[in-house]
Amino acid sequence: MTTRTPIWKSICSALSSDIADGRYGSGDKLPTEAQLASRFGVNRHTVRHALKVMAEEGLVLARRGAGVFVAQRPTEYQIGRRVRFHQNLEAAGRMPAKEILLLETRKANARETETLQLIGSEVHVYEGLSLSDGQPIGVFRSVFPADRFPNLLENLRKARSVTKALQAHGVTDFTRSQTSLTAKTASATIALHLRLSEGAPILRAVSVNVDPEGRPIEYGRTWFAGDRVTLTVKGD
Repeated sequence: MTTRTPIWKSICSALSSDIADGRYGSGDKLPTEAQLASRFGVNRHTVRHALKVMAEEGLVLARRGAGVFVAQRPTEYQIGRRVRFHQNLEAAGRMPAKEILLLETRKANARETETLQLIGSEVHVYEGLSLSDGQPIGVFRSVFPADRFPNLLENLRKARSVTKALQAHGVTDFTRSQTSLTAKTASATIALHLRLSEGAPILRAVSVNVDPEGRPIEYGRTWFAGDRVTLTVKGD
């Protein structure tokens, strides 16, 4: 007597082959349960069971309210004294990119005034989205003293690089003086930018960069997608 392969196993095999053949790439969203049920001629319960097994095997990742996605290898991201976003991702074999969300000059709040040891009352704010191979991995906000870097926003708009923008103001090197990491859940806004469901796990990094004389020049916060980044603290 021939034993028939359960339908859900056949669905797992077919979808796994699709992923292996590149039909669905790392981070891609799979068709909906209804679409898969129609494709394989089964009910949604059978599809749901197949996807559950694939999730347990680490092949896919279900995000509540967003769908099921092909699991992607987390981006290796080192946190050390000299951290440069583009160099960091390129060293990990990834394609880095940034999208500008906001460039503005405004009055500093109490925390920014204290952290940056401000003399003036205004700061430049650079908010954006960090991408790895086209996938968003973090939302960031960087704050700089406006009196010291009067043309910083224009340089950031052109270069989309903090390192190059600071170099244009004579800061040829800077290091990270401190970093704190805290587990958080994604707010509605952060979730939207990172293509996550609201409440998904994220990791918030708060850091301060200083110039060679030890003067604070950047107060930054980054909210990393918890399942897309492996943060490594480098003791350099």
